[in-house]
Amino acid sequence: MSPTHETANGGRRLVIVESPAKAKTIKGYLGPGYVVEASVGHIRDLPGGAAEVPAKYKGEPWARLGVNVDHDFEPLYVVNSDKKDQVKKLKELLADSDELYLATDEDREGEAIAWHLQEVLKPKVPVKRMVFHEITKDAIQNAVRNPRALNQRLVDAQETRRILDRLYGYEVSPVLWKKVMPRLSAGRVQSVATRLVVERERERMAFRSAEYWDLTGTFAAGQAGDASRGAGRGAAGDPGTFGARLTTVDGRRVAQGRDFGSDGQLKDPAAVLHLDEEGARALAAALEDTDFSVRSVESKPYRRSPYAPFRTTTLQQEASRKLGFGAKSTMQVAQKLYENGFITYMRTDSITLSDTAVSAARAQVTQLYGADYLPDKPRTYAGKVKNAQEAHEAIRPSGDRFRTPAETGLTGDQFKLYELIWKRTVASQMKDAVGQSVTVKVGGRSADGRDAEFSATGKIITFHGFLKAYVEGADDPNAELDDRERRLPQVAEGDPLRAEEMSVDGHATKPPARYTEATLVKELEEREIGRPSTYASIISTILDRRYVFKKGTALVPSFLSFAVVGLLEKHFGRLVDYDFTARMEDDLDRIAAGNAEAIPWLRRFYFGDGGDGQSATATGEAAAAGNGDGDHLGGLKELVSDLGAIDAKGVSSFPVGEGITLRVGRYGPYVEGPSQQEGEPGQRADVPDDLPPDELTVEYAKELLAKPSGDFELGTDPETGRPVVARDGRYGPYVTEVLPEGTPKTGKNAVKPRTASLFRSMSLDTVTLEQALRLLSLPRVVGVDPESGNEITAQNGRYGPYMKKGTDSRSLETEEQIFTITLEQALEIYSKPKQRGRAAAKPPLKELGNDPTTERPVVVKDGRFGPYVTDGETNATLRRDDDVETITAERGFELLAEKRAKGPAKKSSAKKTAAKKSSAKKATGKTAAKKTATKTAAAKKTATKKTATKKAAASKSAASKGPAKKASSGE
Repeated sequence: MSPTHETANGGRRLVIVESPAKAKTIKGYLGPGYVVEASVGHIRDLPGGAAEVPAKYKGEPWARLGVNVDHDFEPLYVVNSDKKDQVKKLKELLADSDELYLATDEDREGEAIAWHLQEVLKPKVPVKRMVFHEITKDAIQNAVRNPRALNQRLVDAQETRRILDRLYGYEVSPVLWKKVMPRLSAGRVQSVATRLVVERERERMAFRSAEYWDLTGTFAAGQAGDASRGAGRGAAGDPGTFGARLTTVDGRRVAQGRDFGSDGQLKDPAAVLHLDEEGARALAAALEDTDFSVRSVESKPYRRSPYAPFRTTTLQQEASRKLGFGAKSTMQVAQKLYENGFITYMRTDSITLSDTAVSAARAQVTQLYGADYLPDKPRTYAGKVKNAQEAHEAIRPSGDRFRTPAETGLTGDQFKLYELIWKRTVASQMKDAVGQSVTVKVGGRSADGRDAEFSATGKIITFHGFLKAYVEGADDPNAELDDRERRLPQVAEGDPLRAEEMSVDGHATKPPARYTEATLVKELEEREIGRPSTYASIISTILDRRYVFKKGTALVPSFLSFAVVGLLEKHFGRLVDYDFTARMEDDLDRIAAGNAEAIPWLRRFYFGDGGDGQSATATGEAAAAGNGDGDHLGGLKELVSDLGAIDAKGVSSFPVGEGITLRVGRYGPYVEGPSQQEGEPGQRADVPDDLPPDELTVEYAKELLAKPSGDFELGTDPETGRPVVARDGRYGPYVTEVLPEGTPKTGKNAVKPRTASLFRSMSLDTVTLEQALRLLSLPRVVGVDPESGNEITAQNGRYGPYMKKGTDSRSLETEEQIFTITLEQALEIYSKPKQRGRAAAKPPLKELGNDPTTERPVVVKDGRFGPYVTDGETNATLRRDDDVETITAERGFELLAEKRAKGPAKKSSAKKTAAKKSSAKKATGKTAAKKTATKTAAAKKTATKKTATKKAAASKSAASKGPAKKASSGE
């Protein structure tokens, strides 16, 4: 129990927030009369599995759902097993308190956490809802002075979403388990997000590249030899030459990439001129001695206004473009910045700034850039997000005076993200950037009489305005950024030009770009699917489920996702329809606004039209079941009731061509060749898990099928009479002996076959029986150490060949030494002190230059698991398609950015679990304190025993949840 903190009037106030970090920060802003404690997120939720369902409900038909669908969709809430100790602590603190402040975040989720706390703690003292958008002293103290009541409408909105997502996940996921693969999950938004990624890959697979050519001329003002005109031309900084691209020939526009369809054919052949290489080169030759002139000069004013301050999705997109952060990583870093008082709340749809924030930003504009960059009036921004749920500000630096990045003391990713937010906020209150945009058209007639026209565009910024502080990135790396200038010479209509060079350029159309995290977030938001605050967790889920994997920054769908999406599209089409999902979002927002009732809507979604015994009159209710056209529309329950029509093999099979089929099996994707005999499967070969689907061509599939697979029978061991085979295993090729049928593989009398990994110099198709028997004979006894009497053995390990004497191991230089090293040589090695630490560093394989993010030198090195790139702090293994000789600096930087975005690898909890079990076992064995122990010691031991028992019970409960928890996938 914490010590009592009393206010001036003798009372004590308990403040509950979500996270310990937030609690620590807030505690410093409140007086001694406050106790600040964390709930550590949600303390209560729907049961995560059968083990969490209370005994009295286990027999109920709805118990597996955790929602009583027959009784107005009443949810069954249970306190999370890992939160029971924290709930107990909160109750003890509340018992000594005179007021309770629920200070969770002011959004649907935060409001729901506050409501659950009130329901579980059952306070007998006054309860106040304390809300704030930033964690500063003024904001916290103002929130204490101005509490409000719980917003039940927000609570109901969150509960409706939670129930909907539970019904969707727990009803649809088992269909995937039965028809595709165990332990898969479906979700209202995650399935639609996966479908978007799959559909983009389908477009890439159907795409056929087309080739087109054009010309680029380099022109100089003035006729050849006209020195007087050339010398006096232009102003300071005026370029002497400029490039222009061929746009028309005899009035016909020259074809560009946008003129071709995905089939590789021109959309309108009559409208454009398609130049091939031969035609382009012939035209270039004919234009060599042509007299050119300026046909027109068009000048327009250029003006660009500042970007709005960040909201959740724009922050995720820009952090991806500029910092290489994934959406999840961005939100994790932003959460830390918020909890430590550096920025305002980071889950917001708003782009408005408070008067305090506008004043702070304008003050910094004047201070840092001067009054010339400050507009006369503050800028305001109107939100574009439909049904924005939060009343927050935009994401901005906290406080009434913004700390510059240098003043924060932040480092690493937190510094980078804060700087991004700070720059964007300050720039939003600066003047427009202005300048001139110029288009120059150049024409001439070729030697063979064809009229050719070229075009060049330029941009000059005369006042940079907000661009001095911030320039937004672009998803397309070739896109023109707002601050990028391109100057053209000062020329006038009719001015003669000479062509200094005429280059011929070949191009090939490219398939649609895969989604990145940033562009997928943008697509979901534009389609109004899901909530912006959940996008990071949605993308994290589809990555964790292996529906999608990353290739650089691109999101690539796995073959597994093709099977899942194919099944959902064919048999649950409404549930993954983009418009339907967006309409559901509208309906949920109508419920949150009090314009629709949750229970009739849920009843119609789950049971179908008429499921509530009433006609569906509300548009929102009709949309929940489908198109509302008056026909019978079945609900979710009906959709999942008849699985007989789903062909499990069919939904997991995809034709590759020439009789070859890609199948998604329980252990991964594989290709199957045409059957050689009716009724018999064809030859099979595994497909790499990280192969992008659009790269599985017929030719590659044939290569896979041609590779040796299965067991390679090498012969029989003359000593044991057992067959010896070579296999390609999960961890590489190995040899093993085949035990006779009936040999017990488990139990007391179990027999394990001898196995040994192949040396690096060996391969499956060349290893011999003699080599296999030598490998199976390992470890080899080299001899006995005369001093210690310990045996010295030579063997092959995970990290290479080594010797072992008792617990002392020494590395060998080559694998062959395992069989050749003598006792004398071994003793000589052991006579020398064991080398501690790492061996001498190997020289880098390649240098790539300085990383643009960390500014550290990046090199390629050879590691234990193959070549990798490193900047000295972050390491990223090269992918299958990366080659040391050809890898570019950009690719190396991309791999490192991706690795940094993933964050540090999670440490295994095995040791902790073992420690808990050991502690529990020890505590359980001591049933009573010794008589001689003091009362304090006895009490301490009893407390230890109770804690250990609870931990053991929690561990057991978590272990028994099983795959059911996998179905609970949020959105």
